Order: sequence, then structure tokens, then C-alpha cells
Amino acid sequence: MRTALARTDRYSTGAIWFHWTIALLVLVNLFIGLFHESLLDGFDGAMPLHKSIGLLVLVLTIGRLGWRLAHQPPALPPGMPGWEKTAAHAMHWTLYALLLIMPLTGWIMSSHTRVPHPIWFFGLFQVPFLPVTRGAAGVAHESHELLGYLMTALVVLHIAAALRHHLILRNSVLLRMFPALGR
Repeated sequence: MRTALARTDRYSTGAIWFHWTIALLVLVNLFIGLFHESLLDGFDGAMPLHKSIGLLVLVLTIGRLGWRLAHQPPALPPGMPGWEKTAAHAMHWTLYALLLIMPLTGWIMSSHTRVPHPIWFFGLFQVPFLPVTRGAAGVAHESHELLGYLMTALVVLHIAAALRHHLILRNSVLLRMFPALGR
């Protein structure tokens, strides 16, 4: 039987669902974004999927932030140094910011191109272009690319930190984000 205290040592089911769904979509989109020209049959072949996934990440991130504001996450381990807690919070909020900014910069740059191609959300419906200038689209393009590299670095760091907690420090930080078994 689980106690009230035990229920606060894990993320909620909704938070876990959002985390792993967004994580998988981000990994797929980082792969497509980094390798679309060299491995994925040219720019146009993978970009409709990349754009659809990006927009889905945007919508899910808005939902995730709403969930996060309504559901307090579990506390970090009591013995964790203050600098590490600060770094963990900074990492999470930076990832949240990138999960919003990356799709928005992609949408902005796709909204003003020389030959505009409609943005289709997984082929289901057309997403409207944003009313932006060529200059804004250019800045968004450069930002999107640079932030993609930052996102890649932070994802690697996030995974490394989770594995450090699990394999080296042997605490429950990683396990609290896994779906509960036997519920």
C-alpha cells in the first residue's frame, strides 16, 4: 500500500506522459533537423514531417506547462547540493523555453519564403502562415539553427545528468519520471 508521502516522490502520470511523448518527438525532430539534407532524401522529403512534429511539440509543451503549473513536481533529494538544484531548475526551464521557441522560429521562417509551401499538419489540415517580414524570417532561420544545436547539447546533458543520478549517485531522480509498474 502506498502512503501519501510515497505519492509525492514521483511525477504525476500526466507529467510522465507529457515528458516521454515530447522527449521522443524532440529526438526525432533533432535527428531530422540535423540530417535532413544528408541522410533523409533532401530538404523537401523530411521537412513536412519535421514541421508537423514541431507544431505538435509546441501544442504539447503548452499543455505540459499548464500541467506543470497545476501539479507540483516531487522535491529533489534532500542531500543534493544547492548549486546542483539550481542547475537542475535552470536546465528544466531552459528546455521548456526552447520547446516553445524552436517550433515558433520554425513556423516564422516557414511563413515567409521565396516560394511559400503550405504547412500541413500531418496532412490533416493546413496551418496558416504567420504575418512576418522577410527580415523576421531570416532572423528566425538563423535562430532556429543555432537553438537546434543548443537543444541537442542540453538534451545530451539532461540525459547524462539523469544517468549520473541513477548509475553513479544511485538515487531515485531518474526513476520518479518512469511510469509506475504494477499500478
